[in-house]
Amino acid sequence: MPRFLRLPRSANLFFPHLKPPERTGWRGVLHYLLTRLGPTWRSSPVRRIAQAVCLALFFYAFFYVCWPYSQQFSATTLSDKQWFPVESFLLIDPLVGVSTALAGRVLNWPTLVWTAAIVFFCILVPRAFCGYLCPLGTLIDLFDWLVGRRVPRFHLSPERRNGHWWIHIRHCVLVSVLVASLGGVLLSGFVSAIPVLTRGLLFTGGRWQVGLMKGPNHLLPADWTLYASVILFAGTFLVSLLGPRFWCRRLCPSGAFFSLLSLFRLGQRKVKNTCIGCGKCVEVCPFDAVGQDFTTRTSHCTFCQTCGGVCPTGSIQFVTRWHKEALKPANETYPQMSRRGLLAASLLGAAAAAPELAKSRQSGNRPRSIRPPGSVPEHEFLALCIRCGECFKVCPGPVLHPAGMEYGLGALWTPVAHPDHAGCHQDCNFCTQVCPTGAIQPLELVVKRRVHMGLARIDLETCLPFRKDKLRQDCDLCYVECQRAGYDAIGMKEIRIELNPPPPEGMFSELELESMSRIRVPVVNPEACVGCGICQYRCHTRQTVQKSTLRHSAIIVRAENEHRLLSFPTDPRDLPSATRKESVA
Repeated sequence: MPRFLRLPRSANLFFPHLKPPERTGWRGVLHYLLTRLGPTWRSSPVRRIAQAVCLALFFYAFFYVCWPYSQQFSATTLSDKQWFPVESFLLIDPLVGVSTALAGRVLNWPTLVWTAAIVFFCILVPRAFCGYLCPLGTLIDLFDWLVGRRVPRFHLSPERRNGHWWIHIRHCVLVSVLVASLGGVLLSGFVSAIPVLTRGLLFTGGRWQVGLMKGPNHLLPADWTLYASVILFAGTFLVSLLGPRFWCRRLCPSGAFFSLLSLFRLGQRKVKNTCIGCGKCVEVCPFDAVGQDFTTRTSHCTFCQTCGGVCPTGSIQFVTRWHKEALKPANETYPQMSRRGLLAASLLGAAAAAPELAKSRQSGNRPRSIRPPGSVPEHEFLALCIRCGECFKVCPGPVLHPAGMEYGLGALWTPVAHPDHAGCHQDCNFCTQVCPTGAIQPLELVVKRRVHMGLARIDLETCLPFRKDKLRQDCDLCYVECQRAGYDAIGMKEIRIELNPPPPEGMFSELELESMSRIRVPVVNPEACVGCGICQYRCHTRQTVQKSTLRHSAIIVRAENEHRLLSFPTDPRDLPSATRKESVA
């Protein structure tokens, strides 16, 4: 660690045998506070400060910027609060950029530029993402400090940690993800660090935030798909009972990606031959980057420099990889990934991609999902969506919710519109602004208002003006709501009906009978209908929830007539015309 960043050692709860040096003034106060926080704060304060800042930025973006109700709702609400991109941490996860480029067969330049930047940075400072930037790693560190270190009975010994078959699981997962991506199936959203974190927070802290601040009626009932994501999220912490940062060291494919980048590193941890073998560096290293001979396991080292801060002889240096001055010789052998393990991981990735290669990815018996406005075609959408949940978080209502197994395993946790729950607001394009991979293309508001998500269809057996029983009555609720939203996609027309039962003769005049035998009914214009679902939401809320007149909404939005393009125009007049010309009734 640079001299001007290194603080002198002091005694703490972890190393009670060390006698604290005499310090006075502000340096003494600072040393005491860092000592109470722990050895890593004292020995590597810059790293801990960087972690705290990144975690605070992540929480700020997730819980404040992505909260669409905190100001008077307008189209600029998100941009007013967003002084840095809310998807920044997703963009700097390189596995996200590489896997989506391979699976989607597209060059998403913003994502790839961010990926190239973090790759270059991590060549200069090996695995700096894991040691300094990753908010999931910081939360795991907090879990280790609060829980993991207090339950040592499950901790694995160094021999079992480093000699067991699981030491290369993360590399196997990485190979499986990349092979599946080559086959057009995206697995990184299920296992990559930042998507796991954002989706886990969405289904835990995000649901609590909506439930407490907006009411539980804004939440869909929890099902097993939600619990599966929560269990995966909780598992990243619980495995730390086996040892500090066990997820990062043994399971995380993003960390494995950075480990491969270590082959091109410019800097490296070096140990001088003045090392006395005290073992303090082994005790404080959370990544098992220090071998039993106290030299460096290069692919594990995150350049956190904590070990340098606790070395009593100053034998640990962080220099260029070509530095050779009086170094301690390495005599530890570390197990390499076997060819059998590499082959098994490749076969697993190929097996995940097999349904796509066989063109049987989505069964014809499954319903088609209503995707957010700006979504690319379904094949490319499933290959680009990393299930991060950012679009759910920014959606007011919310109308977007994670898909379950009804749309197939390949669509699990992808965004689907639920018009019964809410309508897509005409003045909102938030979901198009936060997608990090291009599965939802960025749309200007004027274009978003003309992009078709689906098509509203009227159920003639359920709609009150069309009914042939005693429930028949005038109703223009969907028409009024569509007019208020500015779409003018629903009109009203008169039709002749048969009076059942007919009134007694002479009770009404011919003019009155003529008036009674006509009723105004809603008709949908497919050219103007964008499938926003506002009509369905209002019909469901009024007639099904509040009045209990109907068992389900009389107007239903279906995945028809959508605009699913790889690139959307900036002028709404350049959008393709509707494919269906007839009126819908």
